[in-house]
Amino acid sequence: MTGEEIKKVVEILLQYLVPTLKVFGFTLLYSIPLGMIVALLKMSKIKPISWITNLYILVMRGTPLMLQVIVAYYAIPMLKQSEGLPSFMQNLLASVDIKSDSFMFNAVIVAFTLNYAAYFAEIFRGGIESIPKGQYEAAAALSMTKTQTFFHIILPQVIKRVVPASSNEIITLVKDTSLANVVAYAEITMKAKQQMQLHSSLVPLFIAGAFYFAMAMILTVISSIVEKKLNYYK
Repeated sequence: MTGEEIKKVVEILLQYLVPTLKVFGFTLLYSIPLGMIVALLKMSKIKPISWITNLYILVMRGTPLMLQVIVAYYAIPMLKQSEGLPSFMQNLLASVDIKSDSFMFNAVIVAFTLNYAAYFAEIFRGGIESIPKGQYEAAAALSMTKTQTFFHIILPQVIKRVVPASSNEIITLVKDTSLANVVAYAEITMKAKQQMQLHSSLVPLFIAGAFYFAMAMILTVISSIVEKKLNYYK
């Protein structure tokens, strides 16, 4: 490839950096709070709730994210074609435009969010369970409610302890956004593959790899700064 062709490929991939970052950003926005909720549900003393939560985590962590994206994208079209559904479901599905770009994006976000929430849930659960029980007892002795204890005593310590593991998942998420192209979502990897075929060269893939590497490096630096800020005792 000539220098001019490489420059054009870089410009094209830059245009599709935004869709990639949208998948990354919205997944984080939804999966982190959902992960905390799932962690608390898994720790519930109500057995049916903890069993169902365990099953959800097992399925999400035990099956490929690519497969989950495909299922999320094709499930609603298949349901719309099926017969015998309740009328309220038929009315709900009828309002969904499966040919729109927003449907594709929403399907990708649903799959990514459910998958990463399961991983974050296990990280948060480990952080919560690592807090000594004596701190709960001390908070109770100070007449603090369970809600006050969790948000003012437990959660700040959990955040500090889960930052390293969460950072690894977040960096992995940057690379996993490339899996969105399995349902033809236009992002960097999909466009790099198209440019590779157009120019009969692997250079577009290397350029795409450089984009992912740069994003991962930026997140690594940010996570290092956050970890240093949270090192209260050093």
